[in-house]
Amino acid sequence: MDTRLTAEQDEIRRTLRELLHKRCGAEELRAAVDSPAGHDPALWTALADQLGLPGLALPEAYGGVGCPVTDLALACEEVGRVLAPSPLLATAVLAAPLILALGTDAQRADLLPRLASGALTAALAVPGTALTTALALTGGNGGEWAGGGRAGGVQARREEAGWRLYGQADQVLDGHRAGLLVVAAHAGGFARSRTLLFLVAGDAAGVVRTRRTALDATRPQGRVQLRDVRAELLGDEDADVLAALAALGDTVAAVLAAEAVGAADRALERTVEYVRQREQFGRAIGSFQAVKHRLADVYVQVQAARSAAYYAAWATAQGEPAGDRTGELVGGLALAQALEALRCAAGEAIQLHGGIGFTWEHEAHLYFKRAAGDELLFGPVHRLRARAAEAGRFFEREGVAAR
Repeated sequence: MDTRLTAEQDEIRRTLRELLHKRCGAEELRAAVDSPAGHDPALWTALADQLGLPGLALPEAYGGVGCPVTDLALACEEVGRVLAPSPLLATAVLAAPLILALGTDAQRADLLPRLASGALTAALAVPGTALTTALALTGGNGGEWAGGGRAGGVQARREEAGWRLYGQADQVLDGHRAGLLVVAAHAGGFARSRTLLFLVAGDAAGVVRTRRTALDATRPQGRVQLRDVRAELLGDEDADVLAALAALGDTVAAVLAAEAVGAADRALERTVEYVRQREQFGRAIGSFQAVKHRLADVYVQVQAARSAAYYAAWATAQGEPAGDRTGELVGGLALAQALEALRCAAGEAIQLHGGIGFTWEHEAHLYFKRAAGDELLFGPVHRLRARAAEAGRFFEREGVAAR
């Protein structure tokens, strides 16, 4: 692994940081969060038109840039620094790769160019609160999370004219505004139960969407109700949907880890800036040894998390030989380490900012909510590590699982 960034990667980071510095300050962030869309459409247009961010990791044949996952992770690290609310994660990281992996030629040709240009946004709708389960980040994704062939979840029913869906997904990232929904549903009843993915237009008849109040307002979520909605099957019925979701989980973990590292790094920077200016007993509080030690510990955690995130992105981009579990291990472990670093950096930011750190007006609480919100959505940390240990068979002895 070559740890040096290429000239193109440096340029992506520099350009994106400059753009976000101009377009996503504290006031702009709060205005975007409070808007009905939950993000700034003008900023999304700029990210798409100037940088091609939505199509960064999509093939050039479909209007994308054709960059590896490492470039997308670096871009998301910059987005994470400012907590920029956007459809990037839902569209480019969760939905588009599934369409690329499972879609028919006609579906790819129709949808991927529009997703790459930013003209169309998409969201992955998973029943209940099972996104981390569906992506196999915290355990096996055998399919029970989608309804199990029984009542609940999202159920798919075949008709002569196609398919119809009925059910509900409660925590869909960008689900309240996305133009396209990629819905995971169970089909075939209990005897022939299987999980399939379906394409549903966001404005289709029978789709009822409501924006939810979320702990982390910078990650807008929606509740999606499907009331006998006409849907199009993604790919064909023989596709291994569960394997595709598990493979996507490796990419999602690597990108989320990089994003969390960006947020942790910025929280640390803001804290260092503050303790250099804030004076107590006639001197800057940053000169006290106890404060230096606390910030040094955070710095070590952030740098270690960055190394893990970069390696996870690189390993994912390289692909895995058959039977190799490296990506499955490093992705979840990198995400766990990054979330832990972000939680530590955000917690110290609040503590060392003193009284102002606890106020609604300061941005410190936004970073803390991002740490807590991501752990609820994609963790928790101990389960991410337990999954990696299970995949690596760390607790097996002589071919028998240790009890």
